[in-house]
Amino acid sequence: MSGFKLAIDGPAGSGKSTISKLIATRLGWTHIDTGAMYRAVTLEALELGIDLHLESSYLFLESMLIHYDNDRIYIDDKDVTEEIRQHQVTQNVSLVSSFPYVRKKMVELQKKAATKGMIVMDGRDIGTVVLPNADLKIFLTAHIEERAKRRYKEDVNKGKKVNIDQVIEDIGTRDIKDSTRETSPLKKAKDAIELDTTHLTIDEVVEKIIIQVNKKLENLVNYS
Repeated sequence: MSGFKLAIDGPAGSGKSTISKLIATRLGWTHIDTGAMYRAVTLEALELGIDLHLESSYLFLESMLIHYDNDRIYIDDKDVTEEIRQHQVTQNVSLVSSFPYVRKKMVELQKKAATKGMIVMDGRDIGTVVLPNADLKIFLTAHIEERAKRRYKEDVNKGKKVNIDQVIEDIGTRDIKDSTRETSPLKKAKDAIELDTTHLTIDEVVEKIIIQVNKKLENLVNYS
């Protein structure tokens, strides 16, 4: 088979990136974390000191290069994999990603990256905007308390000083911003399979999605 596109969407803390990365590793496919791309733009905007609320300030995207290498993300030749997880980036990424110009430039890159090969792409608008014709679409959900607990644990493991109540508040705010923005809001594609991960382990989620991938692959082979 020349190519397969798996789209995984969901709100903050639903496990999209972790699960997508594991699936890609298990299957030997390419993983593209679109959320990391928007974080990279936000980081660059903060470092440039632009007016984050002014859409015309983001013209630096015309010359900015974002690329992946072994699941590390780079701005030009600088590895920013850890820097894009800074609290200031988390606080501003919804604003930055709400601008039509920013989303247009990122979607162009994302579509291009998914043209060939076996792709696992995760984000918030993959099944609806970036890859509307994906071979399989998964929409991950989980209770906000569970998503906050996961994000809190992740931050603590990285040595960050965080407060669980603040994490819950941050995720709740992000949910509202992502689902109400005018351009490409977070929503489940009509043909996506919804999977509530609240009471599931990471391995259980990965297994359930791989089962769906194998079913779809089998149907595609039989159909062809």
